[in-house]
Amino acid sequence: MTSGQNKLYILLISVHGLLRGQNLELGRDADTGGQIKYVVELANALARHPDVAQVDLLTRRVVDSEVSGDYAQHIEILGNNARIVRIDAGPDAYIPKELLWDHLDAFADNTMDFLRENARTPDIIHSHYADAGYVGMRLASLLGVPLVHTGHSLGRVKRRRLLASGVKPGEIESRYNMARRIEAEEDTLSTANLVIASTHNEINDQYARYDQYNPESMTVIPPGTDLHKFLPPDQAGDESESSIAKALNRFLENPDKPIVLALSRPDERKNIASLIKAYGESVSLRDTANLVIVAGNRDDIHDMENGPASVLTEILVLIDQYDLYGKAAYPKHHFANDVPILYRLAAASGGVFVNPALTEPFGLTLIEAAASGLPIVATEDGGPQDIIGNCHNGILIDPLDTAEMAKALLKLLSDKRYWSDCVASGLKGVKRYYSWQAHAENYLKAIQPLLEIAEPPAFRPVLPRRPMLYHDRAIFTDLDQNLLGDPVSLRDFLETIRQNRNCATFGIATGRSLESALRIMRRYGIPQPDVLITSVGTEIYYAPNLTSDVVWLKHIDYLWQPKRVRETLSEIEGIKLQDKTEQSQFKISYNVDSKRAPSLDEIHRLLRQAELSVNVFLSFGQYLDIVPVRASKGFALRWFADQWQIPLDHVLAAGGSGTDEDMLRGNTLAVVVANRHEEELSQLTEADSIYFASKDYARGILEAIDHYDFFSTCNVPTEEKDS
Repeated sequence: MTSGQNKLYILLISVHGLLRGQNLELGRDADTGGQIKYVVELANALARHPDVAQVDLLTRRVVDSEVSGDYAQHIEILGNNARIVRIDAGPDAYIPKELLWDHLDAFADNTMDFLRENARTPDIIHSHYADAGYVGMRLASLLGVPLVHTGHSLGRVKRRRLLASGVKPGEIESRYNMARRIEAEEDTLSTANLVIASTHNEINDQYARYDQYNPESMTVIPPGTDLHKFLPPDQAGDESESSIAKALNRFLENPDKPIVLALSRPDERKNIASLIKAYGESVSLRDTANLVIVAGNRDDIHDMENGPASVLTEILVLIDQYDLYGKAAYPKHHFANDVPILYRLAAASGGVFVNPALTEPFGLTLIEAAASGLPIVATEDGGPQDIIGNCHNGILIDPLDTAEMAKALLKLLSDKRYWSDCVASGLKGVKRYYSWQAHAENYLKAIQPLLEIAEPPAFRPVLPRRPMLYHDRAIFTDLDQNLLGDPVSLRDFLETIRQNRNCATFGIATGRSLESALRIMRRYGIPQPDVLITSVGTEIYYAPNLTSDVVWLKHIDYLWQPKRVRETLSEIEGIKLQDKTEQSQFKISYNVDSKRAPSLDEIHRLLRQAELSVNVFLSFGQYLDIVPVRASKGFALRWFADQWQIPLDHVLAAGGSGTDEDMLRGNTLAVVVANRHEEELSQLTEADSIYFASKDYARGILEAIDHYDFFSTCNVPTEEKDS
């Protein structure tokens, strides 16, 4: 195929963690996770291919009494043509990946010594994660061979998650060496001949955040699935007496009904509540099937973190609300070896697997379900689009449309021929696209063009780099008043944001709930922003996975007494509580009859008399929102700017209704669009620092971008900023 021997020598590099061929210590720590399993299975899959002569998987040698002696072996044979090679670099002890950066040059030099001793140059070097990318760049440059890279996780994305969890920027840098990691990722992307991702979503939403993003050098090759572990019921024997089957049967009046199975972490983004609502609101679905929800493990919900505890509490409340006793199972515990059995039990019952997540970057459970002979219903976001597009084994749905979800489930459950066709297509598709054998085939096809280049190009254009490492400015806008009224200007605005996404954070601040905001954004084709502030500033979410800022929630809980707020306003004429869907943990919302209701000042006075510290907002003259005293759109915007270290005079805030007022006051660059709600923002006309656009909707924001010359120094800021 290549080199004189016509068979390939492939060098894989995965520097950190504890890596061995058998009994992987997955989950031992943050460095020994899914990447470890991935690279070992990749090495074995490639080595089994007839066009491959040898695969060496390089990692760091660890000589430490605190870990197994396996990790001190220089060479470990994985199987025919595959081995783990452990390279000395840095201290003998096992240390976290964040402390390895100063030792990576030694790792590269010692790898060169190993290659010289073996007297063979690899045909391909494939680095995994940023640290291996750093090593791979040096080796590929020295040896003149192509570099393939897989990021697994990316620094810019992780940094957002850390900020959302309350870790300060300075601590992120000192604890995670984040700047060094992101620089290595940028350099690797500028050097790599090929970047392999798991989904198109990963390319479009994660790698696109980098200056050296070049989609032409990227390809999607999903990781393989263990088809010996996940297999259909007819290949596994009777599992009806298994412990997990008995656990489910305890809940169900008629265990023989088809199973609608959901399996995920108890995370708000997994949207389990919408699935229960879809099931509870459909008489046909309740009569046809049982609902099985496996949402992690729990002993006492009161002892759990707030996020999982809230999700599990909502599950129990909804089951009670819809009276699903005897129809829904929600076991407290399950083990890893129960998961394949759960899929097969659902498949044997003629059931369906459903993933209703708000966002799903990959969708491993969908592949496992398909391999187990189970058709799927899944969110139309992210990875499921690829999976159902390849396997043709189910239905994509809007995860916020419960009627559509119920309809899709009933379609599969009631149309037996369609169900059987989806099962057959799923089994065929998984084998073709998501087995390790398929991965190896697609991998070798992808690298073949690299091997056919006799000499690397003399010059490869390098994409420009911004002088600052992180975003140094941000644009925040309301949703309804600013973005929804004019489709043409919305399209132009979103294109402007896209062109400047490498230096400017895009945020939406809305009074809508998360579900409502996502639904309307989906309807109008508005992509997920970098920051989404919802429910009048009481919730903050970060892209790409809608990570909730949990520290913000703790911060605004100060002096919040929602029960007393409702009691105080319960007898006020002219205001009425909105539907439950518009209420949240930190927002109480009313409809207002302006002819009968007291003034906003009077309502605020009544609340103060009751010794309640709250913020009160009236929007469009008819919607009244009560939130904690520490919460508002403006407070949330400033919290974000402080956490991400973006100066307020680098933040353009665009508003049009009363709830936007404190976003616009102060040191932000502010614009009020022409179609504003006149009365609510009329008091701002005297403020010199606020620009009143002559144009409406998104065109007014574009006018303000020109007025402030907002992007004039976007690529060459006067000084480096850390967002």
